[in-house]
Amino acid sequence: MENAITVRNLTKQYKDFTLKDVSFQIPVGAIVGLIGENGAGKSTAIRSILGLTPIDQGEIEVLGYNVRTGEKETAWREQIGVVFDECNFPHSLKVKYIQKIMREIYTTWDDVKFTEYLNRFALPVDKKIKDLSKGMKMKLSIAVALSHDSRVLILDEATSGLDPVVRNEILDIFREYIEDGEHTVFISSHITSDIEKIADYIMLLHNGKLLLYENKDELLYQYGIVKCTRKQAEQIPKDIIIGTDSNAFETSVLVKSRERLKESGFWREGEQEKNFALDRANIEDLLLYIVKSEIKN
Repeated sequence: MENAITVRNLTKQYKDFTLKDVSFQIPVGAIVGLIGENGAGKSTAIRSILGLTPIDQGEIEVLGYNVRTGEKETAWREQIGVVFDECNFPHSLKVKYIQKIMREIYTTWDDVKFTEYLNRFALPVDKKIKDLSKGMKMKLSIAVALSHDSRVLILDEATSGLDPVVRNEILDIFREYIEDGEHTVFISSHITSDIEKIADYIMLLHNGKLLLYENKDELLYQYGIVKCTRKQAEQIPKDIIIGTDSNAFETSVLVKSRERLKESGFWREGEQEKNFALDRANIEDLLLYIVKSEIKN
């Protein structure tokens, strides 16, 4: 199987929002980061993939199973680990009793693996969930998601609100999870620095539309931000411009090909004057410039 998740022409319409004609594939063994501003459609896309939200059009396959038509077959769902931004276990429940419940839910539940994660995360087994910190609750949710032989891990804003130390620890877990090439992570987050650290591919949603889905390393290598005058910016080839930001003193232009830029007349003239700068773009730059460009248009 080449792809863990395949989405074709996904459309979901609400009264004031539409996720429209979204298509993508997530390869097995990869970490795919989904970015976009609040309300872009990230959670709608994830809930649709999980079969939690009925879709209006399109097809979704997870591990080869059709999410819309394969609902009578539920065994494959044991292979999906899911983590949302809130811990959904009963707050009065003690940590040590969770595995008793999970044993009844998942035939593939692994007590040994769960205990290993509890020890690794230093989670207090005699504490009630309501008494855990946000970081501990998130670690608990991840421990559960990884303890029932899941092949795909899907996370919706799972690292939001966590301190950098806890986030980094969790990101290390995700890297370990995919090391064998048989596991896949699909993570939505507004913390673009986290996505930049671990993702193999970057997906950008804005206003219900998929605007970008690219290999992260190629994006970071090829994309750049040019800082120059407004007049100079007019000489940059239009077909490589992704977005522009201007003020009274400077114009910044996001371009998708540093190589093409260096072959252009803009570069030849600017090199003589030494009056512009070219910086590498990060994932947050891509989000800000692309979304701003879409809003202007």
